[in-house]
Amino acid sequence: MPSVTRPNCLIGKSVLLCGTVLALSGCQGGVLDAQGPVGANDATMLIDALFIMLVIVVPTILVAFWVAWRYRSSNTNAQYMPDWSYSGRIEAVVWAIPILVIMFLGGVIWIGSIRLDPFRPLPSKTPPIEVQVVALDWKWLFIYPQQGIATVNQLVIPAGVPVHFMITSGSVFNAFFIPRLGSMIYAMPGMTSQLYLQADHPAVLLGESAHFSGDGFSDMNFEVHSVPEGSFASWVAQARATGAALNRASYASLAQQSHSVKPYTYRAVDPQLFSAVASLRIAPAPGPVPEGPTHAGRELTPAGRL
Repeated sequence: MPSVTRPNCLIGKSVLLCGTVLALSGCQGGVLDAQGPVGANDATMLIDALFIMLVIVVPTILVAFWVAWRYRSSNTNAQYMPDWSYSGRIEAVVWAIPILVIMFLGGVIWIGSIRLDPFRPLPSKTPPIEVQVVALDWKWLFIYPQQGIATVNQLVIPAGVPVHFMITSGSVFNAFFIPRLGSMIYAMPGMTSQLYLQADHPAVLLGESAHFSGDGFSDMNFEVHSVPEGSFASWVAQARATGAALNRASYASLAQQSHSVKPYTYRAVDPQLFSAVASLRIAPAPGPVPEGPTHAGRELTPAGRL
């Protein structure tokens, strides 16, 4: 019998694996197509949770079909028990299986929450790159305090090196998310969030806003370029040679509402700018205001009202 059981087991595993691969084949570029350690752990946790929940879903579907077939009107052998009201065995199964599933899911989430704590540095022999992130209407500002430069709607990072993000908002609540690197984090005015991410290989990735924030929300995306360390140093040198300086005056202009902003760089940055934005020493922008014919050409008050 072992010679029969083992091939059947292998066939079952192969079918399950093929089904999983086919189901995920359309996920290229999404959260399951991870490009870094955090994204890989996120994807693993999602897949583990999926299989744990299938332990309930698949048998429930099969039992539903079996009951419909077993108790069809043409089956005179099905036992009819109009006075039946209780079964301890059925109650035990009905309650035990969901409790076990919840325990398994809770364990997976608990372990993942500790392992993927956004404040927890990633293990690496290389010190992390510092990047300060400010969510605006409707664009992203990235400040590199160690390099003294800044970018708008473009994030360039060295591959294989951890990146430590400090995240805040210069307007309303938003959410910073690079799906293939993992861990969506809120950007909140007057507060600073932290996040550690890493891209393992050179690639061009999509970053986006994951929280609705007004008319320009759909265009609030940014490019993430993961490049070799040598190319990153060359890019920093090039950014320092061109563009304007980012200070409080130029930040005030940048903070105004704008749509579909093309990426560009600042050659120098006020080192206290991010701290001033995060601590509200620089007042936040008025936030999203409906745009349309009735608002065209009319100025906003500091409160953001017409």
